Formats: sequence, structure tokens, C-alpha cells
Amino acid sequence: MHFSGTQSYVVSDDLAIAVNAAVTLERPLLVKGEPGTGKTELARQVAAALGMPLIEWHVKSTTRAQQGLYEYDAVGRLRDSQLGDARVHDVRNYLRRGKLWEAFAAPGRVVLLIDEIDKADIEFPNDLLQELDRMEFHIYETGETVRAAHRPVVIITSNNEKELPDAFLRRCFFHYIRFPDAETLARIVAVHHPGIKEALLSTALAQFMALRDTPGLRKKPSTSEMLDWLKLLLAEDLSAEDLRQEAGAILPRLHGALIKNEQDVHLFERLAFAARGRR
Repeated sequence: MHFSGTQSYVVSDDLAIAVNAAVTLERPLLVKGEPGTGKTELARQVAAALGMPLIEWHVKSTTRAQQGLYEYDAVGRLRDSQLGDARVHDVRNYLRRGKLWEAFAAPGRVVLLIDEIDKADIEFPNDLLQELDRMEFHIYETGETVRAAHRPVVIITSNNEKELPDAFLRRCFFHYIRFPDAETLARIVAVHHPGIKEALLSTALAQFMALRDTPGLRKKPSTSEMLDWLKLLLAEDLSAEDLRQEAGAILPRLHGALIKNEQDVHLFERLAFAARGRR
């Protein structure tokens, strides 16, 4: 098995190397990077390229590691016992499989995405150490051990909101997705907007990169936001000349696709005011 990207997903050489190294080592691939750089989509594309089913576990601030293994519905069992339901005699009827159990029990190898692991409590990664390392876990209610029939390809994403424990990091193959350079951005755009004119693309990318490089910007626009912006430019049938004529404006046309908070809007207003004062 070898991953080198897909027709709809452009990967850098170092990212492809990271994916293939993690698959070879049978270690979880921990992917970090700015929001919108395609971390979650990477797992979907790896699954498609390798011909494996994808199981997605999207982590929230309230998610507990136990939920990825299984949950025991004690309340439901108590209710059924009061109603005289025969199901209560088998505790397995009240075990709800989590995403790890689904991946371990799959008839073939799967890709397991643990998305945005840094959203959860700091103990969340530690609580999964042994399960991800040994690919097994114990069910206390039945005394059984669930082992992976086929070791899944595990991809874990993080937006770097919290530091992850060293013991957890030691068990992962790590890769940081850097923001693409202009050449790679052009390749990405060609995949999503194959008919875009070269002049419009080069002008738009120049304005986009200049906006990203503005000192003091609180939230830099991501790759996905750039694609949204270009989609709007194409929908408005704007040309490279239209963009160049507005080059002196405070903010670029349809800037709401790129700038997502009032602090950054005020930043550009202050920069424009300062520039007028120097004239």
C-alpha cells in the first residue's frame, strides 16, 4: 500500500512520506496544522486511495476516551428489569460500541480518524495510550477482551489548542502540515477550479498571500477559505483587471470569505488610515 494523494487532494512529498511511514510502522499518524489545511480531509483521502472503509470519531470538549471503546447503558438495563424484559439476562444487550470497537471488529483493515483530539480534556490522550498501542481493550461488564482483527490505520488530527502528553507523542508518527507555498496553492486551485484563467489565479493568489502576510493579523485565512473566495470571484465573473483596480481598497472584494473577525477588519482600516496619512 502506498499513498501519494488523489485526483481531488494534493499532498506535498513530505506529507505522503509521513502517511506511508505511519502505515509501515503501524503507528498512529498525528497531524497538526492550521485549521483549514486539510487535516480531516487527509484521512478521507487516505481511505479512498488505499481502498479502506473510513470510521470517523469527531472529538468534542465533552468527549471521554471510554466513549471510543464502549458505553454501558445501566439505566436502560434497570428499566428493562423493572418491566420484566428478558434482555436483562445478557449484559451485552446494553453495551454500545464506540468507534475504536467498530474499527477493531471490522472484517478488514480500516482507516480510523480521531479528529481534533486537542478539544478534549488533557487526560483524553493518556486514557487511550494502551488501547492504541496494543490494539485491544477490556470490557469490565463481561470480562472479555476485544482485540483488533486487523490493525487499523489511525490518523489523529490536532489544531494545537492543547499540548499533548509526551507518552502519547512517543507512540505516534508526527507531521505538521505547513501552509502551502504559491506553487502548491496553484495546484490545489487547479483541482477545485480547473477552468480558472491564469491571470485571475495569479492576481488572486498574490492578493491572498499579501493578506496572509499582513503583520498583526489575528486569524490568517486558510486554504479552504481561499478556495471559497475564489469560488465567489468566479461566481461574480470577476477578472484579474477587476481585482487590480481594487488593489488600493481597504479590503479585497468579498473579503468576508477570508477575514472572520472584527479585529482583523479594524486592523486593515487602521493600516489604510495610516497609509493615507503618509501621502
